[in-house]
Amino acid sequence: MNTLRKRLLALSLVSSFFLLAGCASVKVEEYANTTPRLDIAEYFTGQTRAWGMVQDYSGEVQRRFTVDITGTFEGDTLTLDESFVFADGETDQRVWEFERVDEHHWIGTANDVDGQVDARQYGHAFHMRYPLDIDVGERTLSFTMDDWMYLQPDGRLINRTAMRKFGLTLGEITLVFEQVGR
Repeated sequence: MNTLRKRLLALSLVSSFFLLAGCASVKVEEYANTTPRLDIAEYFTGQTRAWGMVQDYSGEVQRRFTVDITGTFEGDTLTLDESFVFADGETDQRVWEFERVDEHHWIGTANDVDGQVDARQYGHAFHMRYPLDIDVGERTLSFTMDDWMYLQPDGRLINRTAMRKFGLTLGEITLVFEQVGR
């Protein structure tokens, strides 16, 4: 196959990918009539533990971790103090603060996230999208995190996050949360 044909084929495949990706966008409001109903303030107040993994674009697991979360809810503010421990012994800390705007809408901030994050919850689902800088080797890359949580009937919460750059999913994070002592 000559070079021009290869380039046209590649361009066609990329264009098709972006067309399909644009059509596949789910809105959290579509889950409004699902149960059990998730309210992040109710779910995360107290102690929560999660087990997770980071996968690259091919699905290969790159990292595994646990996270212990202490949640407090005062007034309209939910604070999540997250302590991460990775399988290689590395640790990290993130503190989220979410302000409840109404029954379905939250505004969030975190110590390592630039700006405010718009978050929505409907039915059993929660969604937010935000920029996050991540160290990859000796470089720091900025990703768009497309973060979805789904409450299960047994009380566990499943979290799937697509890590995107230039519209392409380059990695995924999966977590399973469980409330501790409740």
